[in-house]
Amino acid sequence: MAEGQEVRKAIGSVFKQLKYEHLLAGISGGVLSTLVLHPLDLLKIRFQVNDGKKERPTYQGMVQATRSIMTQNGFRGLYQGVVPNVWGAGASWGFYFFFYNALKAYTQGDSTEPLSAGQHMIAAGQSGILTLCLTNPIWVVKTRLCLQYEGLNQNVGEVHVKKYRGMTDALWKVYRFEGVRGLYKGFVPGLFGVSHGALQFMAYEELKKQYTSYMSLPATAQLGAMEYICFAALSKMFAVVTTYPYQVIRSRLQDQHSQYNGVWDTILRTVRGEGIRGFYKGISINLLHTGPNCCIIFLLYEKIPQLINSKSGSSHQGGRNTRWK
Repeated sequence: MAEGQEVRKAIGSVFKQLKYEHLLAGISGGVLSTLVLHPLDLLKIRFQVNDGKKERPTYQGMVQATRSIMTQNGFRGLYQGVVPNVWGAGASWGFYFFFYNALKAYTQGDSTEPLSAGQHMIAAGQSGILTLCLTNPIWVVKTRLCLQYEGLNQNVGEVHVKKYRGMTDALWKVYRFEGVRGLYKGFVPGLFGVSHGALQFMAYEELKKQYTSYMSLPATAQLGAMEYICFAALSKMFAVVTTYPYQVIRSRLQDQHSQYNGVWDTILRTVRGEGIRGFYKGISINLLHTGPNCCIIFLLYEKIPQLINSKSGSSHQGGRNTRWK
C-alpha cells in the first residue's frame, strides 16, 4: 500500500512539471522541419529498404533517385507520405520535449546543481519510450506511404498501383488486415532507437554545460541561436553514426513489400545479402536530412519557451534576456 502511494506521488510530481510551451516548441519544430525536409526523408527510407530485389525500383544515387521519382510522379512524388510524417514528427517531438523537460525538472527537484550526463540520458530514454508507444502506428503508415512505387517499374515491366489512398486509409487497412501488431511493426528496434535520442540529448546537454563552463557563464544562461545550432548538429551527428543500423531494421520491418520474421531475421538476412554495409544504406542522405532538421527543432525548442515566458512575464528561466544571433 505504501509503495503504491509513493508511486502515485511520484507520478503526480512529474505531471506537475509538464509545461505546454515545451509541447508547442516540439510540435512547431517537428512540423516545420518536416515540411521543408520531407523529400530527403523519403529518399533515405527508399535507400534503407533497397535490398536488391526486383519488385522495387533501384537507385544509383541521390540525384538519380530524385530524377526517377520526379519522372514518374512529378514534384508531388517527393512528398509521398508527408501527411503522416508531419503528424508523426509534430507529435513525436512535442511529446518528447513535453516528457523530457518534466522528467528533468522532477529529477532536479530543489537542487541547484546541473544534472549529470547519466541523468540526462535516463530522462531522454524514458521520454523516448513514452513517445514511441504513442506514435509508432503513425511511423508505420509514414513508411508505407513513402514506399508506394506508383508507376512503371522498369526492373520487371510492371505497373505499381497505390495500395493506400492516404494516412487514414492506411491506418484502417493496416489495422484491418494485420491487427494491432501491424500498427506496432518496428516497435522493438524502435525501443533500441530510444538510445539514439538518449545519446543525442546527453551530448547536447553536455556540450551546453561544457561551453557555459568554458565561457564562465551561469549554468542556466541563455545562449545565442548559432550556439544552439552548432550543439544540435554535433549531438545529432554523434547519435546518428552510433545508432543508425536500428533505423534500417525498423524501415525494413515496416516495409509492405518485404516479409521478415522479426528483428533477428532482418539482421541475419541483411548480413547474408548485403553485409555490414547494408545496415548503413542511406546514411549520407540521413546526415544531410538530420543536420538542418535537428537545428530547426532544437532552435525552436530553446527559443519558443523563452519567448512565451518573457511575454507572460513569468519566465521560469529567471527573466534573462533572449539573444538571437
